[in-house]
Amino acid sequence: MALMTTPIKSSLLALVLLAATMATADAATFTARRGINLDIWVTWPAASRWSDPDTLLPYPEWRRHVTPADLGALKRDGFDFVRMPVDPAPFLSDATAPFRDRLFASVLDSVRLVRRAGLKVVVDLHLIPGGDERGPGMELVMEDPAMFDRYLRFTGRMAETLAREDPKAVSLELMNEPVLDCPEDATTLWPPRLARLHAAAREKAPRLTLVLSGACYADADALARLDPSDFDDHNLLWTFHSYRPFVLTHQGATWAGDFVRYVTGLAFPPYAMPAEALDAALRRIRDTIDAEAPPGRRAGMRAYLDEQLAEIDTPAKLDAEMAAPFDAVAAWAKAHGVPSSDILLGEFGMIRQEYGNAFVTPPASRAAYYADMIRRAEAHGFPWALWSYGGAFGIVEAFEGEPAEPAVLDMIRALPPAAKPKR
Repeated sequence: MALMTTPIKSSLLALVLLAATMATADAATFTARRGINLDIWVTWPAASRWSDPDTLLPYPEWRRHVTPADLGALKRDGFDFVRMPVDPAPFLSDATAPFRDRLFASVLDSVRLVRRAGLKVVVDLHLIPGGDERGPGMELVMEDPAMFDRYLRFTGRMAETLAREDPKAVSLELMNEPVLDCPEDATTLWPPRLARLHAAAREKAPRLTLVLSGACYADADALARLDPSDFDDHNLLWTFHSYRPFVLTHQGATWAGDFVRYVTGLAFPPYAMPAEALDAALRRIRDTIDAEAPPGRRAGMRAYLDEQLAEIDTPAKLDAEMAAPFDAVAAWAKAHGVPSSDILLGEFGMIRQEYGNAFVTPPASRAAYYADMIRRAEAHGFPWALWSYGGAFGIVEAFEGEPAEPAVLDMIRALPPAAKPKR
């Protein structure tokens, strides 16, 4: 009898192993749950100085002030990965040609430094707007076919640089927040460009998990317009960003448009503020608009402020506003059979302080916002990476190495253990 059952048991075991293989075959190799974005643009030297390797190395910029001990602290705080922004501009500049190999090697050293702290890494190719002193930026890459071809070669070289790293611990994001196909443009330029980037990276790194986004600043609706079957590749993460409601998350940011820079003093959620405090904050905002905004725009800005607040002035309205991107991505994932663990909320955050602006967002408001977004992401089974370690949105540091208030980090430290990824 034992002789007869042995092959039966072996066959059953084979079927079980086959089923397990099939269950994970359509999921990415790289898995992570809770992450933080490291800094970018800390030193930000002028492009005119890029011919001097000492100006840029080590690279990325956070290497100059984030220590191995700091990275180890992130692990203890409850993060299991970092999203590591790498500005491609120096790699696209002719000025760095004599030491280009050293730039790539320094990025690899940075990845390994993070890995030694026990953290996984998403290497984020983080083009930024602008040019001239900041080097080749998003606009030039998107508008100049020759520069996009150069960016393609750079992406392939970065994939090749990372190709031998542990694919369970290192992944590559091909472009941060592509500025293309925004709703008002009604174009579909991004999908074929994304396909070219994917092909360039996959050729050089067959085992590496690649991170892809939709267009228009990695918008959730733009992601939902992509068809995953166009890529014939299951070793992918799909990413989106959400900073809703923008009027709260970007208060005072001078670089975020010509309206929100005048908005400060609003709590999260705004309806939780005492009525007299909310009224006083709104009066200050309107007074600032009247004093500082272009005269022809003032009435429109005041009306826009009222419209924005009317969309989030009750719990139900605020919930609907914040849930919309999650729901759109979840519906897309279900329609295409994408596991929730393969969808990364790559950025979300609430500003602490715009550089040079006296207003500091109350720490309790920031902690409440981050907690709300984390709850939404984890309810959907999406891994997440908050923005960011330091700077205007810093949760660890503020500016120039000064510590940020601990409220957000304390909230993260108190989170229950992350659930295992759902495949």
